[in-house]
Amino acid sequence: MSRDAFAVDLDALVALLPRYATEGPRYTSYPTAPTWNESYGPDEFREDLASGDVDASDGLSLYVHVPFCENLCHYCACNKLITKDHARAAGYLDTIEREIAAVRQALRVPRTATQIHWGGGTPTWLAPDEIRRLFGALVEAFPVRPQAEISIEVDPRVTTTAHLDALAGCGFNRISMGVQDFDLRVQEAVRRIQTVEQTAQLVSAARDAGFESVNFDLIYGLPYQTPESFARTLDHVFAIGPDRIALYSYAHVTWVAKQQRGFERTDLPDAATKLAIMLMAIRRFLAEGYLFIGLDHFARPDDELAQAFADRTLRRNFMGHTTQAGVDLLGFGPSAISELRTSYAQSFREEPQWQQAVAERGVATMRGYRLSRDDLERRWIIGRILCHGELRAAEFRDAFGRELAKAYAPELAALGEAEADGLLQRQADGSFTVTPAGRLLVRNLAMVFDAHLEGQRRSGQRMFSKTV
Repeated sequence: MSRDAFAVDLDALVALLPRYATEGPRYTSYPTAPTWNESYGPDEFREDLASGDVDASDGLSLYVHVPFCENLCHYCACNKLITKDHARAAGYLDTIEREIAAVRQALRVPRTATQIHWGGGTPTWLAPDEIRRLFGALVEAFPVRPQAEISIEVDPRVTTTAHLDALAGCGFNRISMGVQDFDLRVQEAVRRIQTVEQTAQLVSAARDAGFESVNFDLIYGLPYQTPESFARTLDHVFAIGPDRIALYSYAHVTWVAKQQRGFERTDLPDAATKLAIMLMAIRRFLAEGYLFIGLDHFARPDDELAQAFADRTLRRNFMGHTTQAGVDLLGFGPSAISELRTSYAQSFREEPQWQQAVAERGVATMRGYRLSRDDLERRWIIGRILCHGELRAAEFRDAFGRELAKAYAPELAALGEAEADGLLQRQADGSFTVTPAGRLLVRNLAMVFDAHLEGQRRSGQRMFSKTV
């Protein structure tokens, strides 16, 4: 999408905010996690691992959750364990090795990995030898195919050249670095001090070590941010030159991350300012040659993510946008989620409960969900909206044997207001294309097709971040 395509009217968008600034899912899954329940446990997960129309040629995506961090970043709502006691790594590694072996044994047929991703927490909280040990256990159970994407999230403040050497030796070829913002005042507010020089040096070392792709994570909507201050951060980002950028909206979820409550006293930008920061950033990414992949992802035109967007194989899962369309995901570690073709399974979030469950059962499934036919259809629709920015009736008919306009008449009719607001363009058969302005509010458009959302709202519990 060209830079000119985002010559949207900021004042007009701001005027829409009161109607669209609501709480809603990010749709890394459908149905979303609040729908899952504890009636789905280890037995159900093992049953699903052992069943299904799969064979040894079907690849796997593997996710490893390393929950440890040395310090608490106050914006963070991830599942993490703050500790400087590195002796805890031994128990974690013993347990995750048992978990990997148990899942491998439960699979109906042996399968190989086409994608591996380590997240956290801070995976490089582990020492280099511990990284080698964990990676060895993983690929012994699930051998890695040639050309597999093997990526890791790192914190430049704790990642050393010894870490990079260990990762490169294992075969990691993509690295994602948390940056968030280079403005010192913002960094002090969120308790994460990270210099431009520190980050640039690690990027240079990663490229020297052979990493093919570098990603930066940025967050807009943090305390004290302004369009001007974030523009200076982008100057530094472009000078360093990552291959991918994830621009996340700050999720103010104080019922999950209690440390965020202090931000309410330290000048969080209002919705209009937050929108202005986002729009300015998008325009600058496009001017620098990045493509807007969707929702919060940007990539160079020659990047695999951009290629997947172009050929419409892009998919969304718990790791964000991914090139691995239609591939089962197996998750390991505390809180990790597995996504099979017709089910989800999540492990216990807290490390002690996770360790105990693995010791007793081999797998640590806390809750999960089996998708109905209706869920499968709606997951497909929501995925197309978020990943492709469009919905094609002919493709829906080919996939499910039904006419989109008839099957989802109420939902399509409910998009009338969004169409009048210039967020999409509809056709008579139910197909529609999301406009550039609509892509900034795409979560709202996807929510129209969420059959579980109204019940979640009636519960009165806060579950989701703001969409704007």
